[in-house]
Amino acid sequence: MQIVILLALLFLVGGLVWYLVTIYNGLIELKNDIDKAWANIDVLLKQRHDELTNLVAVCKGYMEFERDTFEKIAQARSQYDRAVTVTQKAQADQSMTQATRGLLAVAENYPQLRASDNFLQLQKRITELESEIADRREFYNDSVNTYNIRIQQAPDMIVAGQMHLQPRQMFKVEEADKANVPMVFSTGAR
Repeated sequence: MQIVILLALLFLVGGLVWYLVTIYNGLIELKNDIDKAWANIDVLLKQRHDELTNLVAVCKGYMEFERDTFEKIAQARSQYDRAVTVTQKAQADQSMTQATRGLLAVAENYPQLRASDNFLQLQKRITELESEIADRREFYNDSVNTYNIRIQQAPDMIVAGQMHLQPRQMFKVEEADKANVPMVFSTGAR
């Protein structure tokens, strides 16, 4: 009889250990998924940063009177270069998005620029990158949401507490990004 009780106890303890290890491994997987999702976003932000540099160079030859636009882009690029944390990079991303939209909107006033093959190629590439960034943000937010739910649900919260896991922040759209960008179409060249 003692052997049966001992085996049942060992089976129960083994099952509990296996269950806790499964929870631990699942939380580690979610944490790493978030880090991977952020790394994918960061790669695309760097690509956009590089392409935007090329776009500015192309635009400068045409857009002689748009110093404010170029200054905003320079500030956004500088903010991105200084960003270290996910939060800082997310804020730099918002600034870069706004500056890029502003540049493309102002470019509408320059028909010769809009007709330039270099400008069109760079504009297309930046638009593609923006779309990829949006897709990656969605994946990042899904991963963060799943992670945040898991570390707050019982019994995962017990293991998460022992691992000192904290909720992560999702990418959020700034109010300024929800507003329409004014487009002014000019009929004559400057």
